[in-house]
Amino acid sequence: MGEPYEIRYADEAVSDLRSLRPFDQRKVLEGVERHLNFQPRFVSRSRIKLMTQPFWSQYRLRLDEARVYYDVADDPPIVNVLRVLMKTTGTTPEESP
Repeated sequence: MGEPYEIRYADEAVSDLRSLRPFDQRKVLEGVERHLNFQPRFVSRSRIKLMTQPFWSQYRLRLDEARVYYDVADDPPIVNVLRVLMKTTGTTPEESP
């Protein structure tokens, strides 16, 4: 399956996670580990979306009502989680909130 990606959380992402209910925190952390540890670039219709550039992140992971915005580096293999936002009725923010 290859070498797993190291997952790093930006300060903003940590703040976002702390603002969530413990149930939602657990769901996001488990989803990030499950979907981004080995195949963070695996684009699908329901989970991972490659964002149209220019955008403030490369990818978005959808986990129920949560959206995880992240970038991927291959050498060394690192996933940088930039933000964790809850879905709103509005549009995806053009700039990092």
